[in-house]
Amino acid sequence: QVQLVESGGGLVQAGGSLRLSCAASGRTFSRYAMGWFRQAPGKEREFVAAITWSGGRTYYADSVKGRFTISRDNAKETVYLQMNSLKPEDTAVYYCAAARLWAVRGTEYDYWGQGTQVTVSS
Repeated sequence: QVQLVESGGGLVQAGGSLRLSCAASGRTFSRYAMGWFRQAPGKEREFVAAITWSGGRTYYADSVKGRFTISRDNAKETVYLQMNSLKPEDTAVYYCAAARLWAVRGTEYDYWGQGTQVTVSS
């Protein structure tokens, strides 16, 4: 089992920045690929970003490419999502997730956090 706890969400004006954190505990964090997803009200959950166990490879949804950066610190068992140039359409609950193998689809992830709310005002 891997337990994931997100933090760092909040209310920010358009154009602002937030950094989300996801602290992991349980099984060896460094063995898992990590991802961030989000779900806006009335919409399906969507992929945001993913990072390999080593941090050597990242992948982003087109909607966030160039604005968001995913990173990880295996010593701290934490994955981050730096979000810059935020837009109102980025408003959603953001979830981190862990996968045994490289994955970008939500169904391929094994463990999920409870989410943190991000609200971007116009």
